[in-house]
Amino acid sequence: MEIDITPGQDADINRAEPMLKNIDPDAFLADRAYDADRLIDRLTERGITPVIPPKRNRTMPRETDFALYRERNLVERFFNKLKQFRAIVTRYDKLKSIFLASVQFASVIILLN
Repeated sequence: MEIDITPGQDADINRAEPMLKNIDPDAFLADRAYDADRLIDRLTERGITPVIPPKRNRTMPRETDFALYRERNLVERFFNKLKQFRAIVTRYDKLKSIFLASVQFASVIILLN
């Protein structure tokens, strides 16, 4: 699992490619916000199956394995459990490094339970 903190005004897709350099998944499950040709091309070059529903304004919709996409609920449930930690939701820590350590610590607690 790879976790990173992005600035609030920055799109999450900008950190997707750098984070994928550190891991080698079989599939990449994401929502419509990650439907960009550049990212999908990078994923297919590396042999990673993109499981991203196409945006509604896409002229040529891509095929998506919605049976596999349903597994994305595990990620959503993880974030829901992560939001149960008050210090993370309210972000008491000002430094990115300390906040990231708090998120990683809470993630370990969640995974151990």
